Amino acid sequence: MTCARISPQDRSHGATLLDSMSLSAVRVCLQILFLMCIVSAVSGVQKLMITPDRGTTFNISSTQVKGCKVCTGAGSSRRCDASLLLKGTTSVSVEFECSRPQDVFRVEISRNIECNTSCSGHIVLDESSSLPLLEFNRKFTWNLNATAPKAFKIDFTKTGLREINPSEKCPDRHIYTLQAFQTTGNVTVGKYCRTGSISSAQILDLGSFSVEVPAGQKLQNDQFEVSVGEEIKSLAKITLSLPKGMSSSELFSPNFPDSFPDDDVMEWYFQVPSKHKTSIKFFNLTQPTCMKKEAAVEYHSKGRAASVLGLMEPQPTHNQGNFTLMLRNCEMDRRRAGSRGLSLNIQVSASSTSLPVSCKVDLSEVEELSLYIQKLRPASDCEMKINSVTKEKIIVTSDSDLSFQGCLPEDVQVTAMRVIECSQLKDCPKTPVRLLLPVLPSCLPAPLSSVTWILRPPQHGTVELTSPSGPLKQSLPGQQCNDSIIIKVAEDNGNTIGHFCPQGAIQKIQIHTNMSVTVSSMGSKSLRTSYKNILDACFKEEISERYIFTVSSKKDTAVLVATPGWPEGMKPYSTVSWFVSVPPKMEAHVMFANLSQPKCNNHHTNIKVQRVGRPEEDYSRREDEEAQSEITVSETFYVNMSNCKPERGHFSVITKITLQESKSLLLTIILSVVAALLVIFIIVLVVVCVVIKKKKKKLNHQVSIYNPNGTMFLPGHNNFPKTREDNESHVYTSIDDTLVYTHLLSKGMEIAVYGDTDTQRPLTGHTDSHKPRASDSTGADSMEVGVYHSFRYSSQQAPPLPDRPLSKPLVDNATEDSSDEEHSSNLGPRLEPEGGN
Repeated sequence: MTCARISPQDRSHGATLLDSMSLSAVRVCLQILFLMCIVSAVSGVQKLMITPDRGTTFNISSTQVKGCKVCTGAGSSRRCDASLLLKGTTSVSVEFECSRPQDVFRVEISRNIECNTSCSGHIVLDESSSLPLLEFNRKFTWNLNATAPKAFKIDFTKTGLREINPSEKCPDRHIYTLQAFQTTGNVTVGKYCRTGSISSAQILDLGSFSVEVPAGQKLQNDQFEVSVGEEIKSLAKITLSLPKGMSSSELFSPNFPDSFPDDDVMEWYFQVPSKHKTSIKFFNLTQPTCMKKEAAVEYHSKGRAASVLGLMEPQPTHNQGNFTLMLRNCEMDRRRAGSRGLSLNIQVSASSTSLPVSCKVDLSEVEELSLYIQKLRPASDCEMKINSVTKEKIIVTSDSDLSFQGCLPEDVQVTAMRVIECSQLKDCPKTPVRLLLPVLPSCLPAPLSSVTWILRPPQHGTVELTSPSGPLKQSLPGQQCNDSIIIKVAEDNGNTIGHFCPQGAIQKIQIHTNMSVTVSSMGSKSLRTSYKNILDACFKEEISERYIFTVSSKKDTAVLVATPGWPEGMKPYSTVSWFVSVPPKMEAHVMFANLSQPKCNNHHTNIKVQRVGRPEEDYSRREDEEAQSEITVSETFYVNMSNCKPERGHFSVITKITLQESKSLLLTIILSVVAALLVIFIIVLVVVCVVIKKKKKKLNHQVSIYNPNGTMFLPGHNNFPKTREDNESHVYTSIDDTLVYTHLLSKGMEIAVYGDTDTQRPLTGHTDSHKPRASDSTGADSMEVGVYHSFRYSSQQAPPLPDRPLSKPLVDNATEDSSDEEHSSNLGPRLEPEGGN
């Protein structure tokens, strides 16, 4: 709001008024003065004081590039521009540098509304904060955002809207516009005036709703409800409620008269009164040039197959009941000259008609089955008769003749119920009772919406439910049912036990009380499903708990189960158990989420986990004890819960069960593999060591010594001394004949024989095929064994070799045969040479 600059004359006049006003009136005037902005025109300058509401943005923009500017601030902080954006709730002084800024500037006031699970606000048409700008052309815009694939929905039921040609004007000079924001650009869904048959609009993801008001005219106060809409597959969905009697509605393709966007869909849903027929006609049609697909219209209605027609084909006439019209564009070729794209004007006409329908119903094939046909809208023109008697509610239990006149699917609800009971367990059916969907004649004005079976076991009996199509799934947050049907299991008094659907992990449900099973369709009035046999019911002996659920889940697939009546609490003193099957080599991870504990007046709540056949409990907690968030169970087990008598609050919990491979088993497998590998490694290591040892032992006996005199003495079994085992200077790769002993003879020292060697290599020497023989002149036979003798041989002779054990020669022509062993002399222990290298 803004405050006015008051002249001295005005102050004098105001003082006179204040003298005549009461104190309360003075307070009201002061408040008004505080919230208002005063416009002053001094020397061609106009000033305003503007205070935006919370969450509101003011955008003041000029239609001229040069000329009048809008300014804020004063002195050095003064800023002037062709546009101004104001946010927040702080009052701002705005000054226009021209005498008539309303001829140059236009004002847009915008707000944002977020729609996730719910919407953050509604569209409220109120311009209290924009009154200082009353002399400007104003546009009030609400930007709406929904989370795809959801749409946001605006309800116009109170006033209704009608679509107009963009070139038209509304009688009240208020023009409403719907826009959809797409990645390819903004699309104008349509322009509208007040009072019409359009009751709601839904736009996918992002869009806006705006109202344009001319200068000098106040905005009409109103409110339109905003909510989260459907999951639509089109650009937008407009709902029209056609009035009774003769009527005609006009609609335009988005962006009219320009082209509808490429490869996009627009949807209109028509709610047609009873006893009325509709006709569709197209006007001002421009055909697109298509590159892919073809532009067409589709018609959908309940109970009838979809109809797809070309734009130039005759459109439906004399249709009854509600229907959907979908305009589908192709991928256009805009490169060709003269291609205008797709645009058209749709005219929908409605007129009254009435046709009576006779229907014969026979329920004799199903025992104890009753059919209920109820009129939903008392104000509708639907007339129902049974055996020529008019009824608002018809109950069919046997063969009956029915008549329906002016009844549409929206006017009538058709349900069925069957009672199955027995007083003694011996009198109950011995085989499972199949809970089947009844087959009804197509002459009924509406399809079957739900079927209920009432199951009443004996006083000490139990009802057991199983699904022939596979285990059931409980519908819970994080585990929603995506199937076409929902199964509600409740006690006979109406207390809900839970909602279930196919394709889950609950194999069996046992209930020790009278109960009911109701099957209905999800998100639709018509019960259509491929499951004809919904459940099988058996009457069995009494169980210890009030409810028992048998669960068998799959590996790494989380299963959620909740206490009966969730999110409400369990009944006082009631008990429930889940029997969870755990296969071998698996373990179950059990987590208690969304736990709500009451303050007990009598007894205690209890959560207990116990393995089957084990006397000890794996887990047990009361309401006054801190619950453990997760436990692991390695065998088949029970989860048992019991309620107290609550003083306040309630007892409810969601249990999450996940089967995984046992960690202890995995550890055992890993250790077994490691142990096996270790044993194999040890065996291989032992074999290698034995082979190496044998090879070394074999090599230790292989010694060959070359005698340059041509005589080879085979060594005896005495080993060489090991005093030089760390020194390999005695190992030769080859020995030259002239260098074998000459370096020792020059020193006048006795020559010794080199000892054992770890590495044997062939020596260069004689290559004669015959082995050398020992010379007789060596005196070997006359030598005293074991006694040291000085060197007494000439330089051309070699000393005799000591006796050595027989070994395999490394050089074939330098070894003796075993027959020559007796010729070798035992010369005693080996003496090391002094100058060896």
